[in-house]
Amino acid sequence: MTIRRALCLLFLLSQADGAHAESLRLVIPEMRPVTGEMILITVRGEYERQITLEKLSFPDSPDYDWMQLARDQWRTEQVDGRAVRVFERRIAVFPRHAGPLVIGPVTHRLTVVGADAPREELPVTAEPVTVAVAPFPAEGSTLAAQGLTVTDALSTEPGKLKDGETLVRRVTIEAQGAPSHLVPPRPIVRAPWLISFAAPEARTQRLTPDGPVTTVTWEWHLRPSTGDPAVLPAIAIPWFDTETRQMRTAEIPAIPFGYASIYAGVGGAGHLPAGQMRVAALAVTGGLMAAFVLVLSGHGPRWRGDVLRALRRFSLVDPTRIAVRRAVRSGEPFALRRAVERYLCRWRALGLPVSGQETARLDARLYGPGGDAVPFDAKTEAKAILRAVDGLRRRSGR
Repeated sequence: MTIRRALCLLFLLSQADGAHAESLRLVIPEMRPVTGEMILITVRGEYERQITLEKLSFPDSPDYDWMQLARDQWRTEQVDGRAVRVFERRIAVFPRHAGPLVIGPVTHRLTVVGADAPREELPVTAEPVTVAVAPFPAEGSTLAAQGLTVTDALSTEPGKLKDGETLVRRVTIEAQGAPSHLVPPRPIVRAPWLISFAAPEARTQRLTPDGPVTTVTWEWHLRPSTGDPAVLPAIAIPWFDTETRQMRTAEIPAIPFGYASIYAGVGGAGHLPAGQMRVAALAVTGGLMAAFVLVLSGHGPRWRGDVLRALRRFSLVDPTRIAVRRAVRSGEPFALRRAVERYLCRWRALGLPVSGQETARLDARLYGPGGDAVPFDAKTEAKAILRAVDGLRRRSGR
């Protein structure tokens, strides 16, 4: 009787061991992702049965985009003293919005060799995991990347164009760890004094085991419609650095336009007769007065933006700063972060100095590891940021 019980117990234990031999799980690193940030997932299976066929489909969801980064890997490993067949699939998931993100369940459908040699179906399921996704710090495009570079190539020197010459500008952006659809669209390059033509955009995506690498190329053909010198403003591209856990701004530089004939003094080195000199002086004076009147009346297209920008710099009312104070009263950390980003964007648009490090402490608190352990004081955070911005402006003298 005792022997029979022992045999029954041994049989049950062997069945239990067999039931737990085949396992599948989702391996996700400890992180606090923002919307659009890549979450690297390893689907790992450990199997002892002899597998003849297998199929694993990663589930789609309206809450995220995903892509497989490399081919499946199969190898033999020693796990707890036993040899098992290990399956791994590398997946990148990109959250579409903030909040709890549920990934899974994921089922690996196996066809294995049974005890009596016939094949049998064996589904193995990985339990779902939940990841807390934080809101993206800025409004607009949710571009989060491990690294971002901007290359600006010009066909010639823009400040010394030949008469009627067209400048070809080619901007290449490379974003590591970002899918192609999250890199923002080509910006519109337009000015009243500029004739511009945009070539078709080139957008490619290369997969690596560490994530996608997106390359976007924009090309413009630019020609001033007047002979006067002018400046095409810089274009800012905000992005979230997933390595430093901070917002950064990549910049397509400003371009000063001008024709070489202006600097070369086209028209000869001789002197005009006295009568023609008086006529020329009157014409220049009249032109300057007309331009001044146009600026004051709001009809000078090239200078109007500079005048309005200067007026906004010295305005006593800053709506974005008021929004920061409102966010402080709400006490909501991510509301404060978005308000601060709008405030800093306004300063950049006005040509005022911004170091890019004003939000480093706040970003570490919101997006860095262990940030929850640091007490959050909205008033203190906002005060430190505003003090840093004001101090930088005083030191620059603007």
